[in-house]
Amino acid sequence: MFGDTDPRLGYSRVFFALQRINRTMMPGVDRALKAEGIADPIWYEILLAASEAGAAGVQMIALQRRLFLPQYALSRHISRMEKAGLICRQSQPGAGRGQIIHLTENAQGLHERVWLVYRAEIEAHLAERLSTAEAYQALKLLNRLYP
Repeated sequence: MFGDTDPRLGYSRVFFALQRINRTMMPGVDRALKAEGIADPIWYEILLAASEAGAAGVQMIALQRRLFLPQYALSRHISRMEKAGLICRQSQPGAGRGQIIHLTENAQGLHERVWLVYRAEIEAHLAERLSTAEAYQALKLLNRLYP
């Protein structure tokens, strides 16, 4: 279809296409999120997970697995979010050094406002290029790529 002599190049084409799509969309998303006080897009996912966990909070190890982030990167984001007054940490009792993340009062409902920003930016980039049905077809294929 693309004139490739080796059909296995299709895997590389998918990878690089995803990278380019990310690079074209993220600058606008980053600007819009920073206007809401969100320094990094991953903060939305952390806020969402903590909100979904409710009063029990979310364990750092569960966040690490959910977000596919190495521990050091997640710790850095958590420290910055804590400094921004969005979350607080609580040491988990028992062996080990586990921590539980809770939303602060300032962050209650913030993920909902941030989602509106995300949605507007995503739709601005994709709605003219994909129908809703095509978006769901793409999602179905992309979800198969998760480990």
